[in-house]
Amino acid sequence: MAEQMKPPSSDNRSVGRAAAVVGERWSLLIVEEAFDGVRRFQDFRSRLGIASNLLSTRLNKLVGAGVLERVTYQEPGGRNRDEYHLTERGTDLRPVLVALLHWADKHLPH
Repeated sequence: MAEQMKPPSSDNRSVGRAAAVVGERWSLLIVEEAFDGVRRFQDFRSRLGIASNLLSTRLNKLVGAGVLERVTYQEPGGRNRDEYHLTERGTDLRPVLVALLHWADKHLPH
């Protein structure tokens, strides 16, 4: 009787590990906006039209994965706020986003 091979876990595959971090639509769009210079929560929310709770969850996930870092700044009047900056890990995603852009332009035109 032939022994059945068990498929490798997605946790052990490079693409599966990457997808666990940025393989979701909003996460990729947040990273894309960060490349365009967006840093503040409200700016991400306004530009993407994403619900606050969903944005908060995605930003926390990207911070936890080391793609973004949270940097506290002080607004006029003394209120502390957070900005989100791409880390080296985040900036290394640029070729991925460019490849997705080219793929979409070629295969999923408007």
